[in-house]
Amino acid sequence: MDAPLDHVMMRVADLETSLDWYQTHLNYEEKGRWEADTFTNVYLGPEDAHDAGAVLELTSNHDSEPDEMGDGWGHIAVRVPEDELQERYDELMDEGVEDYRDPESCGNRYAFVKDPDGHEIEIVKRDFGPLYSLDHTMIRVEDVTRAIGYWSRVFEYELSGRWEADTFANYFLRPSDAPQEAMSVELTYNYDGRTYTLGDAWGHLAVQVDDLAGAWDELTTRESAADRSPEECDNLYAFTADDEGHQIELLEEHVTN
Repeated sequence: MDAPLDHVMMRVADLETSLDWYQTHLNYEEKGRWEADTFTNVYLGPEDAHDAGAVLELTSNHDSEPDEMGDGWGHIAVRVPEDELQERYDELMDEGVEDYRDPESCGNRYAFVKDPDGHEIEIVKRDFGPLYSLDHTMIRVEDVTRAIGYWSRVFEYELSGRWEADTFANYFLRPSDAPQEAMSVELTYNYDGRTYTLGDAWGHLAVQVDDLAGAWDELTTRESAADRSPEECDNLYAFTADDEGHQIELLEEHVTN
């Protein structure tokens, strides 16, 4: 199945506040918008986004706000040049962005900040991709062997990297032919056997497929959860979920087309 990552969706309490934050601090521009009766979706990314680059979807529900961040989702990661981590972090601090973990505390390999809703954003060193383009989305899993098997069996993703630490391990997966500018999914496994709650501040990952109906048939044959079928979504998209409940949207067209 050809299914590169298209976007990651996060729910926000105040859409205008969040749009201003991402447009001001990460210099994102609006790539698309969908107004529905009960919610609004806005898609954001760098002006010079790569054709294979994923975008960020902010969702605002008109009659409610997200009330639980949960810990089953971890963070999004954005790219800065290898020699600019401290400089870019300092810029964000000068602009009043909320600090979470500075470069020094992360061995000068990366850093973390938070957006107005408390979503964690990792800043990672990369010598490819536009400034602040999406590098990966991290989700926490309780059974990493099963989780790797899910992404490789259902979506035919391959392991592209791993990092073993004393108390946890990170595994990165993506399609085998994805360009380096594409977004990866990072699976984080903590060795202490903890469990997680998904909350409602995070929504889903989305993959782009060539044929929605055919992809749906494939993933149901591969025993992925049938959360919302194409027919239930007016044949515009569909939703499945991994074995731990992280939702995954399938759609045919890139959201910025």
